[in-house]
Amino acid sequence: MREMAALSLLLLIGVSNGAGDSIPDEPIRIGHVPQFVFDRHIVDNHWALKYKRQAVRRVVHPTIKHPGNPIIGEDQPSYVAVLRDEETGLFRMYYQANFLIGAGILPDENQETLPSATAKTKGRKYRTHVAYAESKDGTNWTRPDLNLFPWHRQKPNNIVLGRVDRPDMETCAPAILELPKRDQDGFRYWLMYRAKGRKGKDVNGIRAAASKDGIHFEPQDDYLLYHLHSDHPNTLVHDAARNEYVLYCRAKDIYRLWGDNMLDTGASRRVARIANQDFLSGWGESGGPQTILIPDERDNETHYNFFYGMPVRIHAGVYFGFLEPFRMNDFIHTELTVSRDGVNWIRFPQRAKFIEYGPDGSWDDEMIFGSPSWVEVGDEWWFYYSGWDGAHGTADRTGGIGLAKLRKEGFVSLRGPAGGGVVCTRRLIWPGGELRVNADASQGELKVRVSDAKRKPIPGFDYQDCTEFTGDAVRHTVRWGGGKLSDLAGREIRLEFQLTNADLYTFVCAGSDG
Repeated sequence: MREMAALSLLLLIGVSNGAGDSIPDEPIRIGHVPQFVFDRHIVDNHWALKYKRQAVRRVVHPTIKHPGNPIIGEDQPSYVAVLRDEETGLFRMYYQANFLIGAGILPDENQETLPSATAKTKGRKYRTHVAYAESKDGTNWTRPDLNLFPWHRQKPNNIVLGRVDRPDMETCAPAILELPKRDQDGFRYWLMYRAKGRKGKDVNGIRAAASKDGIHFEPQDDYLLYHLHSDHPNTLVHDAARNEYVLYCRAKDIYRLWGDNMLDTGASRRVARIANQDFLSGWGESGGPQTILIPDERDNETHYNFFYGMPVRIHAGVYFGFLEPFRMNDFIHTELTVSRDGVNWIRFPQRAKFIEYGPDGSWDDEMIFGSPSWVEVGDEWWFYYSGWDGAHGTADRTGGIGLAKLRKEGFVSLRGPAGGGVVCTRRLIWPGGELRVNADASQGELKVRVSDAKRKPIPGFDYQDCTEFTGDAVRHTVRWGGGKLSDLAGREIRLEFQLTNADLYTFVCAGSDG
């Protein structure tokens, strides 16, 4: 019992200190994967040299919007996912096209909508279909007239997901699937989406579809994963470390399932997850989704009492979530969250908007849905998002798709103050190779000391041996006059970054070949 209590306490400490997971075993074998410094997983400590009045601060960096937004404005587009073809460099976009088939009469004020409410209280009435667009440069897009589904009469007919023989089947909320080789089944492109059909439940639910060319998705290569009415941008990720798939969705299997008042229905606009060993089968057999994120007191203060959803992507072993706080029934924005295990999530104290609302009267001034399928272009990550110029509960709104850019790996940095500060890692096993940092020291400088487990400097790798960095680069190689870091391969070390008016985003071992 005492060991169980100690383990529980350890897990609680791991979450409360900002690790987003339990404290890692040391020494940590970092391999050649970028190490993010947003939490206490890799960072053991940080402090300012003038410690009474200064501190090393964690800074969340917003994206910068493309000046030519919106890049797509037709089809009332919403949820969007983009990838770049590795061979041709072509940008491929999959988005939810919303085709207006009627408008209802809104109540005098924005109100909550419950399962028994009529379409009139929900405002506009749409048919939704997953459509396709492409671009050579990622900013200028064309919607090809594919005509794969002749029952759709609007031009261009760029729908890519559906059934030729089932015009009643609607598709929505596409997400790109990044699968291990063993589950790709020879296909280059996999999408997850939600389907709904008015003439039967045989197609309804969360589905996965495969394609050889990214355009033709045949019925025999389309699979029902989970019969769940999760009407928002669901995402599915593969956790290689745990060898499992994780679906992020709404827990609508028990909430908003019955009744016509909040006492009975409950609130489904929460973030839930469900894990499964297999990709295409077994979903829900051992239990439904479990809620992992609900609004807290700070959300309550601003009346963002709901989460519309949280699309997720795993990169470098880290879960990145794009949480959608929702103020019923108008504003929705996107907030960055991170996790080491996919269950315990960090929400940064600033609660900064990952993509800012546009100014009043602009096309994205009330709702913004960020996508986790960023595309790497040079030293930048490009994020595509959908925006609306009206509230969630109004009929008078128009959708569009925009582009926002961020420094590669530039979500969060640790910033040293003017008087200097230190960021010290946990004990690491150095894999061999060079140390490269993603850092902005253009207003100051960065130097690195290599020390042993007890923080004693290793000869030849102290601060005075290090060539200071005063530039801005996503991959700067750190040099020491007294030795090569590759000579320390296999040794247990700590890295101590001295930051003076400088930001450290990530660091990585570049490999034994440099």
